[in-house]
Amino acid sequence: MGIAVSEHWLIEVARAAGLAGIEALVLAPRLPSAEAWSRVCEACGLSPEALAAHVARHFRLEVADLEQFAPSAPKLLPLKVARRHSVFPLRMDDGRFFVATADPTDADAEQDVGFATGRATVFLVAPPYAVDAAIVAVYGLDPPEMSVALSDEVARAVEVVEELGPEKLDPQDVDAPPVVRLTNMILRDAVFSRASDIHFEAGRRECQVRLRVDGVMRTHMRLPPRAMNRVVSRIKVVAKLDIADRLRPQDGRARIVIEGRTVDLRVSTVPTRDAEKAVVRILAQSGSQRLADVGLSPHDLERLQGLIRHRDGIVIVTGPTGSGKTTTLYAAIREIANGEVNVMTVEDPVEYELAAVTQIQVETRRRVTFASALRAILRQDPDVILVGEIRDLETAEVALHASMTGHLVLTTLHTNDAVSAVARLVDLGVDRPSIASALRGIVAQRLARRVCPECKVDLAQVKWTAAERSQAERYAVTPRVRPAGCARCGMTGYEGRVPLNEVLVMNGELTEMVSNGATAAELLRAARDADMSTISDSARRRVEAGETTLEEIERVLGERMSTGAAPDPAGVAPAGVRPDLALAPADPTIQIPDAAAASPADTGKAKVQILVVDDDVVHRKIARRALETHGFQVVEAAGGAAALEIVAGGSPCALVLTDLHMPGLGGRELLSCLRAMPHTAALPVVITTSEEDEAAEIQLIEAGADDYIRKPVDPSRLLARVRATLRRAAA
Repeated sequence: MGIAVSEHWLIEVARAAGLAGIEALVLAPRLPSAEAWSRVCEACGLSPEALAAHVARHFRLEVADLEQFAPSAPKLLPLKVARRHSVFPLRMDDGRFFVATADPTDADAEQDVGFATGRATVFLVAPPYAVDAAIVAVYGLDPPEMSVALSDEVARAVEVVEELGPEKLDPQDVDAPPVVRLTNMILRDAVFSRASDIHFEAGRRECQVRLRVDGVMRTHMRLPPRAMNRVVSRIKVVAKLDIADRLRPQDGRARIVIEGRTVDLRVSTVPTRDAEKAVVRILAQSGSQRLADVGLSPHDLERLQGLIRHRDGIVIVTGPTGSGKTTTLYAAIREIANGEVNVMTVEDPVEYELAAVTQIQVETRRRVTFASALRAILRQDPDVILVGEIRDLETAEVALHASMTGHLVLTTLHTNDAVSAVARLVDLGVDRPSIASALRGIVAQRLARRVCPECKVDLAQVKWTAAERSQAERYAVTPRVRPAGCARCGMTGYEGRVPLNEVLVMNGELTEMVSNGATAAELLRAARDADMSTISDSARRRVEAGETTLEEIERVLGERMSTGAAPDPAGVAPAGVRPDLALAPADPTIQIPDAAAASPADTGKAKVQILVVDDDVVHRKIARRALETHGFQVVEAAGGAAALEIVAGGSPCALVLTDLHMPGLGGRELLSCLRAMPHTAALPVVITTSEEDEAAEIQLIEAGADDYIRKPVDPSRLLARVRATLRRAAA
């Protein structure tokens, strides 16, 4: 058609149509259609619909009406072909297949559509955004591609601002490209989900975005590698990192506004075998609280407030990463910073901005370390010093020197409990007499998820599971509630977190014991004699108050709940019970139910057997763990054929849980075979799949499936659906 190879075909179309403003426009011949359409429309002052009419007239084609399409057409054209070429199926006749496109010159699209449908391809013209929106509306978003169709509201939901700029800015009405819209959507969803971190995890075939909510990772979405690479690059641009350097770890910061809420982001990237992994820490500027708002028990709150009233010495907060140490320290600083004292901090990084506090960021490349910054601070007439973390002997010695010269020093260490902080300082090389003279107290902390108030189940009103009875008997603690799962908590059964603390306050006896080299067991015994409650004591109170569950406490404390590593101050503890949890139930109105009162799935005599069928071993393990934890017996099969052999062999399965798509005999075929055999015709079958197709769900239910669960499967939701299916089958 006489189109020059040195320019884009849309230039020729616009010139032939005599459109004003096209002469000054230059487009590369391989420029993507969406961007080319946008630039031509802007240069010529046209709407995309008007440009579509000119394109159709130039190529003697029709303008597509995307609302009028045959329902059978999308079934004939695979989703991957439609997305690869941005074409939308409209209709077909005996020998032709009609599709809407924004690029009638795309010969590859014409060929691929023809191969896929077995018919000659006929193009109709539509704007790129309309074609992408139609694909999304009919095929859905699974997984999101680079052409994710999001509303302008989402596109404007996140605005990047300068770190030191004003907190409140007017939102700018801009048209962002699809990768920006997708990145903005992920950031917005993470903030609204109360996530503390976003993990962008690269893979060779599939990548995933995971959110850490209340300390637990959740899969948010899956992306193809090409999309993930662009999203990670966008995150690096926002954080002012070098997008060309993918071989070295990088760290950066950014400040964004999400629908009027200012949020700080801390970005870290590391190279992986396949691409780059990025982790974004989300720091809400309203995150700094006072000690009374942190959630400490009245006993621990009083002891900690007493510690920060000292005007010299060192107070240490310990715990693993993500245990809330910084939150507790910041809350203490807010209590102290009343305008009458000079408070200075050295942090890596500075997570929250505090009023009336001088905060110094560690910058090793500029030779600003914890130790060098501390030495400089001592010449700034400080009263209270916060040291983000003691990592080496030099920092420890400077901090101890400051604490012994009329300054109160607050800092953190990574240890498992309060008494272990002494051994950690000794390991760094600090002498025991210096520790004994400077140390004022130690706070150890963990965070446990709080049971969702909307969906929690009162254990006084229901039968207990085998796991609940076992845990209650093991720790001699009476749990009050059970997590269920609802829309508010994302079907997890938990919302928010509560702290588990132990606050060690130094006295004369403990000071002497530290100086003389007492063991951790001896220090713990003396601390408990001095009215210190351990983390396990705190956990027990939280469970008995109905704030959390023993299952959650075991997840957080792990072996510390079951090993008996802590010494027993009284010298006696029931067998199998950790001494500092060896307490009788405080409330006799709630009794631990015996096996006779439990359902058949909870008894050891007649466990209900579930057949789990899935070619993915990870999904089988998740289902097995969820079911066995609640008293079911699980049999696994890696495919439909193996499942039929198990059933034919006389296995007493009460329910089949099967994936829909598997190599060989899939879930649909397995369901047909089970329904066709007399002895399995009534056997309950639950289908799991990652598809979002409602029509497929209807077809499976009509074919005899008892329930349909979409992946990723939440264990609580899976358990509830299995139990409901068994109840219906029994009725």
